[in-house]
Amino acid sequence: MKRILLFPLIVCLALVAQTVLFADVKLPALIGENMVLQRDLANTLWGWADAGEKITVEFNGQTKTTKTDDTGKWSLKLDPVPHGGPFEMKITGKNTIELGNILVGDVWVCSGQSNMQWTVKDSNDPENEIANANYPNIRLITVPRASSSTPKDDFDGKWVECSPETIPGFTAVGYYFGREIHQRTNIPIGLLHSSWGGSSCETWINPDVVSQYKGYEEIMKRKAAAEVQKPEGGDNQNAGYLYNAMIVPIKNYGIKGAIWYQGETNAKRAYQYRTLFPLMIQNWREEWGQGDFPFYFVQLANFKAVKEEPSESDWAELREAQSMTAQSLRNTGQAVIIDLGEAKDIHPRNKQDVGLRLALLSFAQDVQTEVLVKALLPSEGPRFRSLKIEGNKAIISYEGGSQRGLKTKDGGAVKGFAMAGADRKFYWADAKIEGENVVLTCPEVPHPVAVRYAWADNPVCNLYNEAGLPACPFRTDMWPGVTINEQ
Repeated sequence: MKRILLFPLIVCLALVAQTVLFADVKLPALIGENMVLQRDLANTLWGWADAGEKITVEFNGQTKTTKTDDTGKWSLKLDPVPHGGPFEMKITGKNTIELGNILVGDVWVCSGQSNMQWTVKDSNDPENEIANANYPNIRLITVPRASSSTPKDDFDGKWVECSPETIPGFTAVGYYFGREIHQRTNIPIGLLHSSWGGSSCETWINPDVVSQYKGYEEIMKRKAAAEVQKPEGGDNQNAGYLYNAMIVPIKNYGIKGAIWYQGETNAKRAYQYRTLFPLMIQNWREEWGQGDFPFYFVQLANFKAVKEEPSESDWAELREAQSMTAQSLRNTGQAVIIDLGEAKDIHPRNKQDVGLRLALLSFAQDVQTEVLVKALLPSEGPRFRSLKIEGNKAIISYEGGSQRGLKTKDGGAVKGFAMAGADRKFYWADAKIEGENVVLTCPEVPHPVAVRYAWADNPVCNLYNEAGLPACPFRTDMWPGVTINEQ
């Protein structure tokens, strides 16, 4: 008899405990101690509580109130504030949450595949870099690798200060990028890392957006098949799976911009990447609702065996697709690292220079960065502008803002150019720097019609500007490439 009476009591106590737990204000992983809020932006805060519950947020002299909707979710916007801190925040509903050590600065999303995921401890000079990673005003947070066929609203993670204890397993490219900006501007930096090695571009895009465009039918077929055959949580290839699990939970958070290192997985479909990659950037900008925020990305490094003769290359075509994206979308930039790769390793260890070159793009385009910093640091290497044919000569001119004086890195003859006539067969060209142009001749091509530079998986090339930044690979022809029919 006592057991029969005791059971309903236990059930009632359990229900009461669940009700009390649900009534408490709950915050997403991104809203917590040590976080960095984006400066000069009306930052959105959000969370969950009982339906209809009043929520009050106090921060840096501001007091904002709202109520939860019928599902128990709430959100509100803070007034913009300049960079600074640390600050405290109090969030009150039926309970009170106090958050400390909050900074206001620039927040960057760091995303892509394995070369973005690659850690500080596995990159060049790890012992020295880790020992000196004492930057309390750089804050780090990582979204755990996860995939989902449906959108998720949160993840398991927390903001931490950058220190020798927290930096070893963090994205090396993201850290060196953020450190460069912080050292030169003294602005607090938040690095929001969300990447997965081997992932495709389409998995980072809202699948509803992908399904609306022609040319992606095979992508959507693969997605439909995956929803029947693959286990939930293990798919980093199909349309929208990483978007659902690793972008949706962060897209309400105020950011300065994003850096991206990806493309290896899509190299076999480089022509498709011409539209897929800009679609992803545009989709992210729409999802965040912050306009055309800065989006800087890394062009694929040199990789695989060196070819003795000019040949076709899917990696060169993927680099071309990346260059097209930089040229077609405003407020984007491409860090060329055709000189930082390793022939036998798809994960080059020199992530310091990758981060630096991304940071240079930010300095050049960010109107809020000090004028002195912008003036002293050119952002990119020589970029092709035009081709002029004069008899048996092909004359290449470069963009004025990117050239800053042409030279070869080793002081020797210019390497990496190839020429072709109407027969479309390419031969290595003799190249000479003449002022701000490169003049090409080739005995096998008396009547040149097309020029290519660094057009290979792992090209031998040495054209730079005076700032020590490499020239961007290019081709002048539009002849069909090896990936033109790959979907």
